[in-house]
Amino acid sequence: MDTDRENPQTLNPAALTVADVARLLTAAGGHHIPPEAVQAAIDAGAPVLADGRLNLVELMAWLEKELGSSREH
Repeated sequence: MDTDRENPQTLNPAALTVADVARLLTAAGGHHIPPEAVQAAIDAGAPVLADGRLNLVELMAWLEKELGSSREH
């Protein structure tokens, strides 16, 4: 049994699955973020841990950098 999925308080922000990140961003942002959008970020170069999970802080820093670059152009 995977307790991380049953109890969101036990999620480790330093090692989240794509689905976990999508759920957290949806809850925090107020609009639906599908797992495919998170995967698209990974495909575009977002940092991923060796086991395929994501560090939320590193992901947010990468997204900010990417958004900042796109705003400059």
